[in-house]
Amino acid sequence: MFFATGGFVGNLPLAPGTFGSLIGLPICFFLTKLPAFVSAILIGLFALAAVGIAGRAETMLNTKDPGCIVIDEVAGQMVTLFGLPFNFPVVMGGFLAFRCLDIVKPFPIRWLERRLSGGFGIVADDILAGLMANIIIRCIIIIFSINRHNLSG
Repeated sequence: MFFATGGFVGNLPLAPGTFGSLIGLPICFFLTKLPAFVSAILIGLFALAAVGIAGRAETMLNTKDPGCIVIDEVAGQMVTLFGLPFNFPVVMGGFLAFRCLDIVKPFPIRWLERRLSGGFGIVADDILAGLMANIIIRCIIIIFSINRHNLSG
């Protein structure tokens, strides 16, 4: 339960998923210091471990996808910031994009969440939200770099 709840952060009465996502930020900083392939492997291993941990916690709590499980938000935040520069605008944008996608759950996130169960179901929608947030931040970076180039040229 300790790992599933992010050191019991998931037991906070207000916004446990948001606080769970915050736990992922120092991990993301550490991952930026590693080669991308090592970082990708570690994120994959973390996600696999999160599936097992979340599934076990769900069984122990006898509740489908309980809100106190936040290890999925940590994994989603890691995917969000994978391969991106770790600076304030990118981290803040990535954090906000991930939280919005995780809360609103636009297609195909909610679709995936409804079709999967157990630990895989708990983690998969956050991984997808993280992937979508990563793509959004990459697009914003590209747009801003193109506009900055066009303005200076």
